[in-house]
Amino acid sequence: MTDRQGSRRMKYEAELDSGFASEIASLPGGEKIFGCIQCGTCSGTCPISQHMDYTPRRIIAMIRAGFRQEVLTSITIWLCASCYSCTVECPKGIKITDIMYALKRKAIREGVYPKRFPIPILAREFYSSVMKTGRNTESRLTIKLFLKTNILQLFREAALGFKLWRQGRMGLGKESIKGKRELRTILQALESAKLDTSSKSAELPAKEAS
Repeated sequence: MTDRQGSRRMKYEAELDSGFASEIASLPGGEKIFGCIQCGTCSGTCPISQHMDYTPRRIIAMIRAGFRQEVLTSITIWLCASCYSCTVECPKGIKITDIMYALKRKAIREGVYPKRFPIPILAREFYSSVMKTGRNTESRLTIKLFLKTNILQLFREAALGFKLWRQGRMGLGKESIKGKRELRTILQALESAKLDTSSKSAELPAKEAS
């Protein structure tokens, strides 16, 4: 396996996660992952594959081989533009974009996403805000994002933020809904259901999940 710096390093079979592929296959969109023929169509149609550390085709291969850590810590899953070109063109009908979303959620849940990389932090803070108040306050979300990624950018964007506030495009007060407890119960139930499904499917052999 080649790391992001391009150097070769060996990975022993004992270090691989043999249940990772089955785990991903159990998620919505991942059902056909074992049918991938590694044709490279997804990588060829992806408009930003040249900026990824691993191409979409290689990510699928790594998932099936059990390279859990490398996949979940890769930049690739966060650079996906959600254009669905890969999904549309895939000859085997694999929903690669949905798999990328699933990998993002798993990386956030396991806390292995690239540190100080804005996209996963934005996703986590957005979910946290909705979980607590039922709404997303853009001004507060933006401030939290810059504080946890690039505090200097906060000062650079201050003038724009002030202009948006004056024009009524961005508020400073915390937005909230009345049924916060009910919404929180629903979100927690959905999260528990996903975790339960993933844990059960991880026990299945790859042949059953394909």
